[in-house]
Amino acid sequence: MGKKNFKELLSHVKAFAFDVDGVFTDGTIIIHPSGELLRTSNTRDGYAVHVAIERGFPVAIISGGKSEAVRQRFQGLGVTDIYLGTTDKIEALEDFRFKYGLELSDILYMGDDLPDFEVLQRVGIPTCPRDAAPEIQQISAYISSFAGGKGCVRDVIEQVLRVNGKWGPSANGLQ
Repeated sequence: MGKKNFKELLSHVKAFAFDVDGVFTDGTIIIHPSGELLRTSNTRDGYAVHVAIERGFPVAIISGGKSEAVRQRFQGLGVTDIYLGTTDKIEALEDFRFKYGLELSDILYMGDDLPDFEVLQRVGIPTCPRDAAPEIQQISAYISSFAGGKGCVRDVIEQVLRVNGKWGPSANGLQ
């Protein structure tokens, strides 16, 4: 990828794809006595996902995790493209892009660790949280000033929507 201005790249984004653990969460998993894995996430990240979908941006969740609670959370935000238990993130990304007729260059992906490496190398705009693995930071076009689970998703979505005139209470009439 040629070194373009990051804001210029944002104007080309047509869709978002995200990992979950380490992106929507801080990577901490609490193991409940029942065996269920509990996570915390930032409500502002969730709000931004909802706004992106409402304003016409497809959003995919691509995670190796298998939590039905995660699926329910994202379905509640309006996400319909949820790939859980994914051992091949490239396959999930390809399914997502073909479903919407997207080019890889149209997609902003945010990941935080080595399972995201190949996907980040293929998309148009590879991004990561502030606390991503060094290998991921090295190949990212943008490193959020926010850590995983602390607003990094909101950061990239808000920037894309602002560049495209789709952020704020009056954009597209969304209140």
